Amino acid sequence: MSFITLTTDFGTKDHFVGAVKGAIYTQLSDAKIIDITHQVSPFNITETAYILKNSYKSFPEGTIHIVGVDSELSTENKHIALELDNHFFVCPDNGLISMIASEIQPTKIVEINIHDRIESSFPVLDVFVNVACFIARGGNLTVIGKEIKEYKKLVEIQPKVNQNKDQIIGGVLYIDNYGNVISNISKKMFQEIGKGRSFKITVSRYSFTKIFSKYNEITGNNAVNSSQFDGNKLALFNSAGYLEVAIYRSNLKTVGGASTLLGLEYRDPIIIDFFIESKPEYTPIS
Repeated sequence: MSFITLTTDFGTKDHFVGAVKGAIYTQLSDAKIIDITHQVSPFNITETAYILKNSYKSFPEGTIHIVGVDSELSTENKHIALELDNHFFVCPDNGLISMIASEIQPTKIVEINIHDRIESSFPVLDVFVNVACFIARGGNLTVIGKEIKEYKKLVEIQPKVNQNKDQIIGGVLYIDNYGNVISNISKKMFQEIGKGRSFKITVSRYSFTKIFSKYNEITGNNAVNSSQFDGNKLALFNSAGYLEVAIYRSNLKTVGGASTLLGLEYRDPIIIDFFIESKPEYTPIS
């Protein structure tokens, strides 16, 4: 049995998702198809990359991941298939792989070349499904494409560090279902650049000087009456290891989420300044 995941911006109103699943079952009746999400914001590559990076590792090795976001074929947006971390990805070469491959390099990448035999305005259905099913049957990547060494890098996914190494300039990468704002600044980068120094996180007109390890840590010893902290803003490193700005126990229908309350949107800047606190001078008592 083959595991095949689907990550798209198709939504669920139209026929697209059902058609893709039907095409897979036509070729592989025993396939196990898992929807990661079909609610990616239309054409949002960084959102796709974040979701995929933080979900693919939960699946068994050998899983095939079909990614249908910004997938229309063009000279600037080719189709690729690759093996990475013992998983397979069939997707457009639009930069989304650069986040997934930021720490683990692909074992093999090919540029899919079966388009000569298939004319399609729906490549996920007509191309990606065929490639995924071919891989699931044990096919070699080099049969369906020419091996390449490079893939498109998405620069905006990577935060920048200034020359003095006392500032990280990042941005909003993703806004989740609770309205929490996730940046592209990882805990690993924060520790490597910060080196234990004091810091200030600046987000819009707000600032943070403390990072929590989990949401309810903001309540301190007030677990019994934690509701008094509902709506408080906080910064933490989330389960994916990225700096997140959140509203404690946010409810988009009542309290609101960090994105709306703090006025943050995709790509808005998030800046961390590091500094060494000066110690007060010692004045001897005369």
